[in-house]
Amino acid sequence: MFVFSFQRNATINIRKGERVHHPQHGVGEIQSIEERSFYGSAAATYAELYFEREDLTLTLLKDDVADSVRKLISSTKARQLLKELKDWTGKPSKQWKARANAHQVAIESGDPFAYAKVFKELCQLESKETLRAGDRAHLKQTEELLVEELANSLGKSRHQAQGMLEKAITG
Repeated sequence: MFVFSFQRNATINIRKGERVHHPQHGVGEIQSIEERSFYGSAAATYAELYFEREDLTLTLLKDDVADSVRKLISSTKARQLLKELKDWTGKPSKQWKARANAHQVAIESGDPFAYAKVFKELCQLESKETLRAGDRAHLKQTEELLVEELANSLGKSRHQAQGMLEKAITG
């Protein structure tokens, strides 16, 4: 059984240089936190995040950061995720539309345990049949998110994290 043990915090304290996770963009680094004023509006505090994988800079109101990103999982949680991924024996839904919708919700949740399940389901399905375009996109996205977060949480290279993920999938 796959245990969903991730919880989003209501508040998040951030510092310049800290790494965080965004559900769509993956792991990013806080580049700056500063007060700014745009087009004559009152000044507000903004956080600027840089996502290397996508070469993307995202600017958020500091008060909105908790709604957009979360702290990376700890190394303990990363090892737990790999173990649960290895032990999980669920089956993917045969109905592609229901499966695609459920997978999209899991990815958007930002919960690494939820999208690890998506990754394993799609790996299982891919070993038996050709994946639909939506399934292939979800497989690629979840793999990228997992490799990136595992590498950062465990202090490994992306290549090492990829190997750990493959080992967990093949059991």
